[in-house]
Amino acid sequence: MADHPHPDTDHPTTMLAAVFRGARQVTVEPWPTPALGPADVLVEVDHCGVCGSDIHIILEGWGQAPEGGGVEGHEWSGTIAVVGPEVDGWAVGDRVVGRPGGCGECRFCRAGRISLCDRRGQPSSGPWQGAFATYIREPANRLSRVPDGLSLRAAALTEPLAVALHGVTRSGVQPGQRALVTGAGPIGALVTAALLAKGVEDVTVSEPFELRRALVEKLGARTVHPDDLVAPTFPMTLVDEPFDVALECSGRADAMQAALSQLGKGGTLVLVGAGMKPPRFDPNRILLNELTITGAYVYDAGGFAAALDLLASGAVPADLLTEPDDVPLDGLVEALEDLAGGRRAGKVMIVPTKGV
Repeated sequence: MADHPHPDTDHPTTMLAAVFRGARQVTVEPWPTPALGPADVLVEVDHCGVCGSDIHIILEGWGQAPEGGGVEGHEWSGTIAVVGPEVDGWAVGDRVVGRPGGCGECRFCRAGRISLCDRRGQPSSGPWQGAFATYIREPANRLSRVPDGLSLRAAALTEPLAVALHGVTRSGVQPGQRALVTGAGPIGALVTAALLAKGVEDVTVSEPFELRRALVEKLGARTVHPDDLVAPTFPMTLVDEPFDVALECSGRADAMQAALSQLGKGGTLVLVGAGMKPPRFDPNRILLNELTITGAYVYDAGGFAAALDLLASGAVPADLLTEPDDVPLDGLVEALEDLAGGRRAGKVMIVPTKGV
């Protein structure tokens, strides 16, 4: 395997990675350590959370594996191992998380809406490689420092918590209002935790799996089974206790429709979870009650800083939101299947060095 240049010539040129080669096909094998640009750092991955998008890509065939395979995983924390020659302000040994950002120049970035950046998804140097691997390359200007006292395991929740906070921002919910969350998978649980941490005390979560209902109840939310969300017969009729906002986190079309039916006049539905099957919304319900439907894609401009602050403060309980046992690279597919089947409730953390 060809060598890859690094400022640290003693650094290994290969590493272990969970390589995605097709639907349900992941192999743990040697992989080239990412080559650095002059303004990049190489981070040794400590923990990488499993995202719902990983389930869609690896189990459900949403994404096609690149020729030669690819490495997923974007919810990571780690320690800087190598620093590029043009990097200032960072040193080997610093504890960090990635902080994807916009280009800073397009009209959306200038307006503080980095989630809509015209250049989103374009890495600054080389092909993208995720963190289901020993190392990940990251541009130095997209790093956030992990606060003292916050474990790297907890810090790996930063990215998904930033996603959850963006959904809360898009909803416009305020303390004293009623919020419904549909879907209590890892992102739904984080949305619930974010709502409660921001002072929204009246939170109800709709979820079919008992393990997930138990988790969000420990956070302080009420729970219902999705079958309990009965839609009113007529579009102008409201449920007995309507919600001000609903945040849909499952990506299921039936959950999107149910969430809309539970809103009061002037309510807002935020689509946080992604799904392939489109819903069938009642346009008359939307019109007569002046409802708002919007999406929440990735992060607020200051989402990573806010997420790190919440995690460091303890307002978002990382221990409740994560599965107790770390998973090695070769346990990734099994963990994905457990999450998809509701056999795991919390965020699963992959540790690339576990068992090595």
